[in-house]
Amino acid sequence: MNAYVPILVLAAIAAVFAVVSVGIAMFVGPRRYNRAKLEPYECGIEPSISRTQQRIPIKFYLTAMLFIIFDIEIVFLYPWAVAADQLAWFGLLAVGLFIVNVSVAYAYEWRRGGLSWE
Repeated sequence: MNAYVPILVLAAIAAVFAVVSVGIAMFVGPRRYNRAKLEPYECGIEPSISRTQQRIPIKFYLTAMLFIIFDIEIVFLYPWAVAADQLAWFGLLAVGLFIVNVSVAYAYEWRRGGLSWE
């Protein structure tokens, strides 16, 4: 149980920091609400009443998907690279399957035009 005490302390500090930050922002932050601030805003598209029923271009979602692919790839490949010698063949097989899986997402992204910045 003593091994988990630092983790619990860190979780408690993070929770207190989050609650205090949000609480301070509610009391100190400006409260100038207007119609433009209350309208929905989607990825750089200017909000207006006529645009609420229009479809959002897939380019915005492809950019978000590309970020998630890179993020997940780094999150899983970095620990593998650190412990590659201890994992031996099992680790190599696991990362190979992971790369194949991520390649499917890259292929989809490439095919839909998410990698061309025009």
